[in-house]
Amino acid sequence: MNFLIKTLTLLFIFTATIAAAKTTSSLQPLQPLDAHNRTTAEIVNRLSQQHFQRTQIRLDNNLSSIVYDRYLKELDGNRSYFLQADIDDFEKYRYRLDDAFRARKVEPAFVIFNRYQQRVTERLKFLITTIEKGLDKLDFNGNESIFIDRENYAWPQSKKDLDALWYKRLKNDVLNLKLSDKKEGKISELLSKRYSSQLKRIQQNNSEDAYRIYMNALTLSYDPHTQYFSPRGTENFNIRMRLSLQGIGAMLQAEDEYTKVTRLIPAGPADKAGELKASDRIIGVGQGSAGEIVDVIGWRLDDVVDLIRGKKGTIVRLSILKANAVDASKSNVISITRDKVNLDEQDASKEIIEFENYGKKYRLGVIDIPKFYIDFEAANKGDPNYKSTTRDVKKLLKELKADKVDGIIIDLRDNGGGSLHEVNTLIGLFIKSGPTVQVKDISGRVYVSRDRDDQISYSGPLAVLVNRISASASEIFAGAIQDYHRGIIVGTQTYGKGTVQAMLPLSSGQITLTQQKFYRITGDSTQNRGVIPDIELPSLYNVAEVGESSLEAALPWDKINAAQFYTYNDFSQKIPKLQALHINRVKKAPDFVYLTETNKLIERRRQKKEISLNEETRRKEKKELEDAQITLENNRRKALGMKLISSLEELDKPTDHAEEDNPEHKKKDGPTPLLTETGNILVDFISLNYPEIAKTIESQN
Repeated sequence: MNFLIKTLTLLFIFTATIAAAKTTSSLQPLQPLDAHNRTTAEIVNRLSQQHFQRTQIRLDNNLSSIVYDRYLKELDGNRSYFLQADIDDFEKYRYRLDDAFRARKVEPAFVIFNRYQQRVTERLKFLITTIEKGLDKLDFNGNESIFIDRENYAWPQSKKDLDALWYKRLKNDVLNLKLSDKKEGKISELLSKRYSSQLKRIQQNNSEDAYRIYMNALTLSYDPHTQYFSPRGTENFNIRMRLSLQGIGAMLQAEDEYTKVTRLIPAGPADKAGELKASDRIIGVGQGSAGEIVDVIGWRLDDVVDLIRGKKGTIVRLSILKANAVDASKSNVISITRDKVNLDEQDASKEIIEFENYGKKYRLGVIDIPKFYIDFEAANKGDPNYKSTTRDVKKLLKELKADKVDGIIIDLRDNGGGSLHEVNTLIGLFIKSGPTVQVKDISGRVYVSRDRDDQISYSGPLAVLVNRISASASEIFAGAIQDYHRGIIVGTQTYGKGTVQAMLPLSSGQITLTQQKFYRITGDSTQNRGVIPDIELPSLYNVAEVGESSLEAALPWDKINAAQFYTYNDFSQKIPKLQALHINRVKKAPDFVYLTETNKLIERRRQKKEISLNEETRRKEKKELEDAQITLENNRRKALGMKLISSLEELDKPTDHAEEDNPEHKKKDGPTPLLTETGNILVDFISLNYPEIAKTIESQN
C-alpha cells in the first residue's frame, strides 16, 4: 500500500551490486535481447487485461504518441542533446509504437536510444575539450543569460546551436562554483572529473537500460505507479521486502542530471538526523568524516546508490541542494551515520504537551504514527504479543487516559501508508462501529471495509495532524475521522495516493500494476486530491512538485455512492471560529511569520526562468538574497528573544536554530511550531464546548 511503491527499486539502502559493462573509447550500438520480445508481449497483456484503466486506455495511435513523447522526455527532457533533425527522423515512430508493441518489437526504442547515447557523448567530449583549452577564456562580463528549464523550448537546429547552448551551460557550472568560492584550478579539475565520469557512465549503459526506460514510458502512461522492474530491479525489490536493510533509509529517483530524494524511511538514520528532506537533490557523496566528496551530478542512479550504501556505524557525507532553499544553487554538506533499517520497527510513540489558554491549563497527548505496520507472520502463528499499529496505539491511549489528558493529537506527518488492515482497525479505536473505507477493483465492484467492534478506546477531543507526505493509509484514516466528524484535521493537503498496486511476475523481471482504487465512506476518492484539512497550516513542501497531482498520468479524482454511516456531533459550524482564532494567533507568531515570508521568497525564486551569466550581477543577486534571509531570520529571533546572526553560515552550526529552520521536522525533544499550533487549535475546540469560555473567546475576538 505504500504510496511510493513505484520507486522501490530506487531505495538506496539495498541496491544490488552493479554489473557494469566494460568502458570503450567508442559506443557500440545496443541491440534488443531475445528476452525483450517475450517480456513485451507479457507487459502489453497485463496492461490490457489487469490494469484499473484497462477499459479507458487502448493501445492505439493516441497512446503511441503519448509513449513516444514520454520516452523522448525521459531521455532529453531539457531538450539539450537531440537536434531538430533527430526529432524529424524519429517522428515516423510517433504513431507506429502501438503496432510495434503488439508485434513484440522494440527496435524503435533502440534506434532512438543509440542516437541519444551518441549525442550525449558528443556533448560531454565538447565540454572536456573546452576545459582543456582553459577556463580563463570564459567571459563573465557580458549580458548573456541561460534558461533554467528548456522543456517547452524548440530543439536546437544545428550542432552550432548545441555548442552555443552547452558553452553557456559550462559557463553557468563554472560560475556556480566560483560563487561557492572554489579556486579556478580546482574548478577545472572538478568539472573535468564530472564530465569524464559522466562519459564513462554513458558508455556503461546496456540493452536492459534502454529497454527498461522504454517499457516504463509505456507503463507510466497508464498511471505513475505502474512500473516495469528489470531482473536486477526485481532482485532489489525482493531485498527490500526482507525488511532488514543497511544504509541511511531514503528513497531516491533520477531527475535530469540529479539524484532526488523522494521520501525518507520513518525512524531511519536520515530521518533521525533531521537534515535530509523530500525533494532535496544529492550532488556529492563522501566516505567517513573527512573523505573527499565525489561529485555525482550526471551519474547513474545505481552508481550513486552504491556510494551511499555501507556498513552499519560508518559515516557518509552528502552534498545536497535543499528543495526549500531560497538560493537553489547553494549546497550544504550533511553527515549521516549508516545503520540497520528495520522497516517493521517503526513503532508508534507518545508524548504530552501542556498549554495554558483562557485561564485554564490543558494537557494534550500526542501519538506519532510513522507508518501502519503489522507483524503478519507472528499474528498468523497466534502469537498473543504480535506487533501492530492498532495494538500499540490502543496501549498508548490507555496510558494517556490514565495521565488524564484533555485531548489527543494523532500525528501522521510523513506517514506514507502501510497495512490496510491496520488503518481499518485503528479507525475502530475512535468510532463505535461502521464502514471505514471503500475499495473499487478492476471489474467495477466496490468492497466496503468495516470496523465491527463496538468498543471505543478513546471518545474524547481529537485532532489529526497531516502534511503533503501523508499518503495512502494515512489519508484513509484522516478521511474517515473527518467524515465521521470524529475529530479535526489540521495541516496541509495530503499526498493524494488513492490507488492499490499488485506485484506480478514476468518471465524476465516483474511489474507493479494498479488494480484498485480507494474511496472514502462519503464516496469521494482520496486519489489525486487527497484530504483537505479543516484548518490549513503553512508548509515548505511545494504542492506543484510533491504529491500525486504533480505526477504525469495520475488517475483522476472521482466519486462513487456513499456507504451508510452515522456521524458524531457535527462541528462544521465551529470551523470558521476555529479558523479565525488560528489566523489571529499565527499572524503575530514569529515562527509562522518566518515560514510564511520564507515561502514567499522561495516562490519568487521559483518563478525565475532565466539566470544571468554575468558574474557581477550574480554576486549582487546572491548578496541581496542572503541579506533578505538574514533579515527574516533576525526578525524571528528578535521576537523570540534569541541572539541575532550576522551571516547565514552561523545557521549551519549546531545551534537552537535546527528545529525552526524546518518547522515540519518532528523533533523528538519538544513540540515544533506546527505541532504547538495544532495543540492550540485543539484547545480552542475544547474551550468552545464550555459555554463560559466560549463567551470569553467571543468577547476577545
